[in-house]
Amino acid sequence: MTTTTTTTTTTLPQAIEQRLIELEIKASYADDHLDLLNAQVARQQEQIELLLREVSRLREQGAEGSGVTAPPSARDELPPHY
Repeated sequence: MTTTTTTTTTTLPQAIEQRLIELEIKASYADDHLDLLNAQVARQQEQIELLLREVSRLREQGAEGSGVTAPPSARDELPPHY
């Protein structure tokens, strides 16, 4: 008597396989968006640091020149009807 062994490979049903592919695509897009957002946050952090240095510099300039004030300009004054 000869025994024949057949190996059956189990495959995911078509619907589950398609769903898995869609999820992998979404994960890939999410990963790309995460990279873009990380780059944007890094750029914004650099801008914040630059602005903080600029504010600090302006404060130092203001403290140095606080004894000397420029005469007010006529453009700075509000007209009487305000």
